[in-house]
Amino acid sequence: MHLNPYGSYAVLLAASLANDWPDDRDDIVARTREHGMTMPFTEVARDHARVRRVVDEWLTVVDAADDQARAAALNRQMAAAAAFPRLTDHDGEGWHLHYRDEHQALPEVLAAVISVGTALHLTTRGMQRLGRCAAGTEPGDTCRRVVVDVTRNGRQRYCSVRCANRSGVRRHRARAGGSGR
Repeated sequence: MHLNPYGSYAVLLAASLANDWPDDRDDIVARTREHGMTMPFTEVARDHARVRRVVDEWLTVVDAADDQARAAALNRQMAAAAAFPRLTDHDGEGWHLHYRDEHQALPEVLAAVISVGTALHLTTRGMQRLGRCAAGTEPGDTCRRVVVDVTRNGRQRYCSVRCANRSGVRRHRARAGGSGR
């Protein structure tokens, strides 16, 4: 049996949904496939809107003011998910754990996977390894993309190389007296 702990990939999936909201349910399912989820999802009415609520609720964890608030928000989400681990061999690749009933709908599956994955990510890598792009805190920049820090040194602050470079240019110009040289 291999253990599928829903760690970083679940948090990266949540960030992907938050940063680039899919147009419809099929696009959400495609995104789950891109992030390694292979089981089918039972379809129910308003899946798209209900997944949006799951992601919006998860963003309260991202935007929490401190570790205590982050843990409290995440604990509420995990309790609401009411998912129990179960053994499965759905792909014939060996037994592993899932935090879902096999007939559970997409929003409920994502609520469980994302909350458990986020908890595992934060407790194994550090509570500070989730937040918003640091460029958004700088004057003149409004980037609000979610950053999931999966780096070795734990210092990822920007959502992209582009945001990091723009920030570096701003700092350089500020040191140079705003001359732009």
